[in-house]
Amino acid sequence: MSHRGSILALPSGIEAWPPAMPGEITPETVSRLLAEAGEIEVLLIGTGHGLAPLPRDSAALLKQAGLAPELMATGAAVRTFNVLLSEGRAVAAALLAVASIR
Repeated sequence: MSHRGSILALPSGIEAWPPAMPGEITPETVSRLLAEAGEIEVLLIGTGHGLAPLPRDSAALLKQAGLAPELMATGAAVRTFNVLLSEGRAVAAALLAVASIR
């Protein structure tokens, strides 16, 4: 399976996600996370090559829905997602794309 661009990995499946950088994570773009909040035990947010904060309005919406996102670089988020998924945890990830380094 291969994807290009940012993605959401949710309990219901994987789908494209519009944001390309942390500042583009808006209330509108977190709406799919909010819709599945009851199914998510752990939410990982990969913020690109490095760690970056979420915009306050989006962070507040996630908190109101009972989600406490773990922010980290996208590579670390992918690795953590795979470990948690292999343990059978109810994990979701919002992953900002990073450019390939060759």
